[in-house]
Amino acid sequence: MEAGTRARGAATPAQAWERYADPGRWAGWAPQIRRVDTAAPRIAPGATGTVHGPLGVRVAFVVTAVDEAARTWAWDVRLGPLRLHLVHGVEDDPGGCATWLAVRGPAPVLAAYLPVAWLALRNLVRP
Repeated sequence: MEAGTRARGAATPAQAWERYADPGRWAGWAPQIRRVDTAAPRIAPGATGTVHGPLGVRVAFVVTAVDEAARTWAWDVRLGPLRLHLVHGVEDDPGGCATWLAVRGPAPVLAAYLPVAWLALRNLVRP
């Protein structure tokens, strides 16, 4: 199944993009992320790592695509047998920016994840 969400806010597109581009900043705006372990100081194709969530959840990831000029990126995440493919983007929007997420994976996982992702995206676009 494929689904998505988006949020608008007063952050500039450059501010929101930098929050995405630096994995060390993810825990500052995504409530489902406690910390990120990666050797990559910036997202880039082939970058790998582990996202640590609540209750000891650990999700392995690999970044599959990054287009800095278009402010888009994609990654695959894995938790045991569960796999998701996520594509993110940041766009200009009157008064700030908009960010969007398209995600492909099992329907029950998406139903649980998308509300949390929407909250994270709202934080991402705050000034």
